[in-house]
Amino acid sequence: MFSVCGIAGLYSPTGAPNPELVDAMRAALVHRGPDEGSTDAFGRCVLGHQRLRVIDLETGFQPVTNETGDVVCVFNGEVYNFPELRDELGGHEVRGTGDTPVLPHLYEEDGPAFVERLRGMFAFALWDAARERLVLARDRLGKKPLVWTRLPDGTLAFASELKALLRLPDVRRDVDLRAIDEYLAFQYVPGDQTGLHGIRRLLPGHLLVAEGETEQIERYWTPEPATVAPRSDDEWLELVRGTVRRAVRMRLASDVPLGALLSGGIDSSIVVALMAQASAQPVRTFTVGFDDARYDEREYARAVAARYGTVHEELTIDADVPATLPRLAAAFDEPLGDEAAFPTFLISEQARRHVTVALTGDGGDESFAGYERYAAHRLASGLPAPAARVGARIVRAASSARREPRSPLFRAARFLDVAAAPREARYTRLMEVFPRELRQRLWAEDGLPGINVLLPTVAGVRGLQLLDIETYLPGDLLPKADISSMAHSLELRAPLLDHRVVELGLALPDSLKTRGLTGKIALRRAFAADLPQAVASRGKTGFGVPLGRWFRDDLRELARDALATDRGWFRPAEVRRLLDEHESGRVDHGHRLWCLLMLELWVREHVEAPALVAA
Repeated sequence: MFSVCGIAGLYSPTGAPNPELVDAMRAALVHRGPDEGSTDAFGRCVLGHQRLRVIDLETGFQPVTNETGDVVCVFNGEVYNFPELRDELGGHEVRGTGDTPVLPHLYEEDGPAFVERLRGMFAFALWDAARERLVLARDRLGKKPLVWTRLPDGTLAFASELKALLRLPDVRRDVDLRAIDEYLAFQYVPGDQTGLHGIRRLLPGHLLVAEGETEQIERYWTPEPATVAPRSDDEWLELVRGTVRRAVRMRLASDVPLGALLSGGIDSSIVVALMAQASAQPVRTFTVGFDDARYDEREYARAVAARYGTVHEELTIDADVPATLPRLAAAFDEPLGDEAAFPTFLISEQARRHVTVALTGDGGDESFAGYERYAAHRLASGLPAPAARVGARIVRAASSARREPRSPLFRAARFLDVAAAPREARYTRLMEVFPRELRQRLWAEDGLPGINVLLPTVAGVRGLQLLDIETYLPGDLLPKADISSMAHSLELRAPLLDHRVVELGLALPDSLKTRGLTGKIALRRAFAADLPQAVASRGKTGFGVPLGRWFRDDLRELARDALATDRGWFRPAEVRRLLDEHESGRVDHGHRLWCLLMLELWVREHVEAPALVAA
């Protein structure tokens, strides 16, 4: 049983929670597991789940228990090494044939530390009735979400998505403006914040153990380089080939149709190549494109599909963008300003018509150092700040440096701005959507904006990889992928985020990470023979959408209407200035306007909307 699903529950230290409240929470998670669900009460703890069947279709129901029934678990995700774990549990009676039933027995042997034995993506809740102990855990990288809060009476509530907690009558919807300030800076709310006071994420690689009215949160995994002896480049590349190949093959187990999201970039292309080499049947691949050639990657995806004879489908995004946004806002119950959520949401909807599981190339940039900003950060250190400031002013005088985010002059101006910043602020500048000076103009609230800094704690490329793994990956990329796909009951698997792959990528020498402006040197060289030349030699482009045009055309009316709402947070004149400058073509504020629009839609959909609770 690969138990892809949504989970929810309540633990009361003083009484028995109402199961009808968990029923209401489950109702908000049906999209995560439409095949079956249940709510089960165990004294002070009530556990609920919604299941999407992937493996062990007939006997893979939840919750699962130990032999005596006093250790109970609900689980979301996949444990890829479950066959070995089942073999190690020879003295236990393990139900079914899948992964989830091993968890209560592993807990009996190792206590909460059993989570260290799991290889996969997961979030789970385990109830130990004898100790009256609740254990919550998330996988090492944070692929599967889990949020929690304490209610006024001391009850601990948890769920896969925040919208399930909002079904509870005692959950307050007070917006945390300091978290929103960080959202404006980085396009996501970082750390364990969610945008609402008192509702927290359990961080990746962490356990929460609740007993009575207290909880203890412990970290069980920290990203670190694998311990690998020095070796030649060819030996490193062979290690990369073997580790990535194993990670892909581990993720091919499925009793339901399986495919891949193929962007045309190097990461997803490698995943598709390895899938095709391991599969007896043609792989199903799905890609998305735009009529605007600057944002369209379909020709590269077609080259990979042709090379491996995949059953290939394309989706062109010329849909009614304003009509799609409310659906996107309904799915995203935490503030997220990454515009790539839009195509990810639509291609997931398309893929789900044909498959239940899809592999992706997510994580290749973090694991193998693929972001151009890594090179920009290094190059900026060699440029004197005064010269960079002068250069930025000169370059920005050109209209395309203000209006075209993908133009060389726009990118050059941004790089010079970074080089002009103090050393400790440079990576923050590379990541910011609203720099602090713009937020100072925007905020009407006293005490804001804050000083938000992303500062590597380790030197070199590895330090930037580690910083992204701790911040951008769990705060932006993984929630984007999970929410966009699970909104359509599609399960995504990311082999390049297998923790063994990540640890190997961190251990690579810098010479196999970046060279000049090119990243992912090891990955490119290791799989060059498996890819069409045009794909293997491509630089990083990102999964962008034509926001500039949208806010002057498709989204103009919606943005004007929605952003006219005055909540007292922002200065209306500053919001209008952003709209006016963008519509006139003087400056491209598309990304900033998208962040503001998605924030407003989030408030309308999830903060102001009335709670739906059990009677």
